Amino acid sequence: MPTVLLIKGYRFFFFSNERDEPVHIHIEKAEKYAKFWIEPLFVAVNYGFTGKELREIGEIIEKNEVLIKEKWDEHFSK
Repeated sequence: MPTVLLIKGYRFFFFSNERDEPVHIHIEKAEKYAKFWIEPLFVAVNYGFTGKELREIGEIIEKNEVLIKEKWDEHFSK
């Protein structure tokens, strides 16, 4: 599970066995968890995050979209 970003207590990461899925990112903070598809950006799964937190996470993803895609390509091209 490579970690891509640590921002504001959120950990953004991939699962290594999801190579065949479209680009997405998993997020966890404390006991909360979410999964966001990148293009188009939307919440695929949410366990415990508030709407405000999901908007904040979405903004972080938008600001770091290029990095997330680069890390995805780097990780899954191995």
